[in-house]
Amino acid sequence: MADPIQPPARSGGRRVRIGCGAGFSNDRIDPARDLAERGALDFLFFECLAERTLANAHALRAADPRAGYDPWLRKRMEAVLRPCREAGTRVISNMGSANPAAAGEAVAEVARALGLQGLKVAVVEGDDVAAHMTPDLELMDGEGRLGDVPLRMTGANAYLGHEPIRQALEEGAEVVITGRCADPSLAVGPLAHAFGWAPDDWARLGAGTLVGHLLECSTQVTGGYYADPGRKDVPGLAFLGFPFAEVAEDGSATIGKLDGTGGLVSRGTVLEQMLYEVHDPAAYLTPDVTADFSQVRLEEPSKDRVSVSGGSGRTRPETLKVTIGFDGGFLSEGEISYAGPNALARAKLAGEVIETRMREVHGHQGPIRTDFIGLASLHGSARDPDAPPPYEPSEVRLRMALRTHERDLAEALPREVEGAWLSGPAGGGGARGRVTPAVTTRSALLPRDLARPTVRMITA
Repeated sequence: MADPIQPPARSGGRRVRIGCGAGFSNDRIDPARDLAERGALDFLFFECLAERTLANAHALRAADPRAGYDPWLRKRMEAVLRPCREAGTRVISNMGSANPAAAGEAVAEVARALGLQGLKVAVVEGDDVAAHMTPDLELMDGEGRLGDVPLRMTGANAYLGHEPIRQALEEGAEVVITGRCADPSLAVGPLAHAFGWAPDDWARLGAGTLVGHLLECSTQVTGGYYADPGRKDVPGLAFLGFPFAEVAEDGSATIGKLDGTGGLVSRGTVLEQMLYEVHDPAAYLTPDVTADFSQVRLEEPSKDRVSVSGGSGRTRPETLKVTIGFDGGFLSEGEISYAGPNALARAKLAGEVIETRMREVHGHQGPIRTDFIGLASLHGSARDPDAPPPYEPSEVRLRMALRTHERDLAEALPREVEGAWLSGPAGGGGARGRVTPAVTTRSALLPRDLARPTVRMITA
C-alpha cells in the first residue's frame, strides 16, 4: 500500500493526477467509486456545496446541532475511503457545509467501521463570519444593506481559498473536510501542495484554478449537460465517467475520463465548462487569484483527452465573497393537469379561480406565481402566457406557487389546487401539492482578514 501521508514527489517531470468525485450534493456515487478504484489518483475531491445548499444546512443544524453537513457524506466515504487509502489517494471535500466539525467526526467514524484505523482527517473551519455581519454591510448587485432585508439571518459564510487545504495536506491529512470554500480551491490546494507553488505565484494559481473549474462540476466536462440528441450526441449517458486531470508543475493539464465509462471528453465539452458561470474569462475572481482564461489553448491529442494550457492569473482580490442565508418561510406549490381540446383555456380559468380564492378567502397579499408547464413555465416573464400560443396544446399542467411565513396560508394553496378536481373547470386531474421550508440568500464582500481559517486533525 502506498504511504497515504507522504505528498507526491515534486520533481519537474512529475504529473499529479486529480479527480472529481461529485459536482453537487446529490451527485451519483458509483462513478466516484469507479474513479477511486481505477483512477490511480493522487487526489480525489468532492464539490457538493451550492449557496442554497449551505443555507439549508444552517437550518438543519439549528434544529439539530449534530446535523448541517452533507447528507450523503457517509455514503460517499463508505464507497471511496478504502480504495483511496489503498492507492494513496487523498480526499478533499466541502461536504462539511454548515458543520465541518461534525462532518469530520462522521468521516472518522466511517473509517473506524471500515477498519481504517489511524486515518487522519483534517477539519477546516473559519468560513463562518456571522459575527461580522452588521446592518450597514453593503450587499452585492445593488440590493442595499444587510439591515434592509426583512428576514431572519440564519448564517453567513465566506468563500475560503486553497491555503487551509494545503496546510492540512502538509500536516499529513488523508481526508480534508471544509465548509464553504471556493469550488476551484478544492483542486488548487492539492496542486499547490504537490508542486510547492508559492502563495503569490499568480500564473500557476490561475492555471490551477482553471483545472479546478474544469473538474468541479463532475460530468459537465464528460458530456453531462452537454448532450443534445442529433446535435451533440453523447454515448453512454446513463453511465457517464467522472473526470480527472493529469497536471504538470506549470499548471497545464490533460482532462480525461476512465476507459470503459460513458460520455466523452472533447474540445466542445471542455470549452463549454470553461465558460460556465465565468462572467469575465480574463478576470475570474476567486479567493486565490484573479484568474485569466482568455489565452487558454485546447488540443485533442487522443480520444477522450483534451490538453489545456495558457491559464494564468493576477493578484488575488482583497475581499472575500460571503453568502448570507435567511429564513425564507415556506414554499407552497400545487399542480393539476388539463388535457384535450381547450386545455389551455381551462388551465387558465383554474389558475384565476385559485388565485381569487387565495386572495379573497385566505387573505394572501404577496406574489403568486402561475406557470403553464408545456407552454410558459421555464421562460417565465420572457413569454406572455396571455399571448396567443404558437399552437393549441393538447395537454397543459398548471403550477401555482407562493412563499409565506404563515404555515396555514402555505397549506391552503395545495388544498385549493386539489379542490379544482371538483370545483374547477372540467377535466382536471393528477393534482399534487407540497409545502417545504424555504431559504433565500444574499451576497456581500468582506475584508479577507476577517475570515481566519483553522485546521484541526482527527485520527480515526
